Amino acid sequence: MPKINGNEIRPGNVLEHNGGLWVAVKADHVKPGKGGAFAQVEMRNLRNGSKLNERFRSADKIERVRLEQRDQQFLYENDGMLVFMDQDTFEQIELPADILGERRPFLQDGMTIEIEYYESEALNARLPQKVTCKVAETEPVVKGQTAANSFKPAVLDNGVKVMVPPFVGPEEDIVINTETMEYAERA
Repeated sequence: MPKINGNEIRPGNVLEHNGGLWVAVKADHVKPGKGGAFAQVEMRNLRNGSKLNERFRSADKIERVRLEQRDQQFLYENDGMLVFMDQDTFEQIELPADILGERRPFLQDGMTIEIEYYESEALNARLPQKVTCKVAETEPVVKGQTAANSFKPAVLDNGVKVMVPPFVGPEEDIVINTETMEYAERA
């Protein structure tokens, strides 16, 4: 595995630190008035979700881990476990439903998602960046409301509340960005 300097850590990097696998959530580079520069890195454990704040100097060497990404199709949910199938080998795996966190409602039947593996252990799951959803309820369209940045609340068919532009009405399909959990465009 390649080793990187402490000042090369970027958000999204997966690191082996203190015997565990950690993903860098935030990395702030600090140059204090006295002493050497360092990177203040907020990390999340990929196995148990715990968080850790750590300082790395540029001279520190950290193992950077490369995860293997495989596209897998979502089949069904069973007792809080999500069942996915590898589209090449047809092998099925089960992952806990909380692996997707607050993005869980955007998972749809038959959707292909990216699952990241370390050796043979599934550690992370990533939804497609854009997902099409139907607006279940929102205020009616108001003619002539053309304010540049005005948004109104809407509830999607999966129960998630988002802000949408004033021209979007009920029963319309819209595209949601799953990374920011915001309205992206009309479908």
